[in-house]
Amino acid sequence: MSTWNFARSPASVLLMVEFGRDRGIAPASLLKGSKLALAQLTNPDCTVQAAQELAVAANLLRLTRPESDLGLKVGLSYHLSAYGLLGYGLLSSATGMAAIALARRYLALTFTYVRMRFQRVGQHQAVVFESAPELPEALQCFFVERAMGATCRVLRDVIGSGFELIAFDLASGNGRDGKSHVLGAKVRRNQRANMLTFEHALLEHPLPQANAATAAICERMCAELLSRRRTRLDLASFLKEHLAANSFENPPQLKDIAALLNISERTLKRRLSEEGASFRDISNAVRKTKARELVAERRLSMNAIARELGFNDVSSFSQAYKRWTGVAPSIDQRRPQARRGV
Repeated sequence: MSTWNFARSPASVLLMVEFGRDRGIAPASLLKGSKLALAQLTNPDCTVQAAQELAVAANLLRLTRPESDLGLKVGLSYHLSAYGLLGYGLLSSATGMAAIALARRYLALTFTYVRMRFQRVGQHQAVVFESAPELPEALQCFFVERAMGATCRVLRDVIGSGFELIAFDLASGNGRDGKSHVLGAKVRRNQRANMLTFEHALLEHPLPQANAATAAICERMCAELLSRRRTRLDLASFLKEHLAANSFENPPQLKDIAALLNISERTLKRRLSEEGASFRDISNAVRKTKARELVAERRLSMNAIARELGFNDVSSFSQAYKRWTGVAPSIDQRRPQARRGV
């Protein structure tokens, strides 16, 4: 699993919605394609899948072009309150070092899509941000800038008004070099790394709102929250596994899955929607994967594969396979596996 692919609070999506609203962008336009509704984002029990937040971020990028420093501006709006329990834990930590250690332990309670490395260089502290190469380049730049802006905001909120930067470096060349300033430092582009630099001593001072009891309570509650999110039934994954284990000659229907889980069809549809999925899309995806596997095996005839996947005849199967992959199954079967991507 990617380091960023975890369920998260809807707070980040709400902040992007508000950011877009300030620029005259309707929430519906920002949420398009995410399968999220504005009303559900205010539900305290709601969690957002990483792919859903990615869809909102992509919409924001598209609808605000060519605004400069977009990710940075969004990140600087992420105050401690956006992080819920984790935010209170950071605020009540003994020192900045303790707060950073807590954040690193519970990174999955943030909204990050980047890796962060902390390194001390003499009297300076550097935080290096590494983008996720599997994401499109524009989103990589957006999320790196957002993470750097959010880190600056959190450190200022935690340490106090005395927190200043020595350097704010971006590897990207997009934007206006030197035109933006963050916490006393110029934003420098085309640098060797995405990096924040500040005095290490700032992390060693006792924090103004340190409270050992509160910090301990917050950490315990963060652990419980993370455990609940990780153990919560991921219906989309469950459905994929369940459908893959059954023949499509007589595939389970939505009502069968609902009965298996002891919930109503309506509840099942709603919960799938909250995960950004649908029964039909999952079923088609499993069918496609199974089709490619059976064709690649060269064990069954086309007639047998068509029956296994629930098609009435080879012609219907061939049309569906070509729609899924761009080639007929007979052609794909003759390809070497490396070229076929199986």
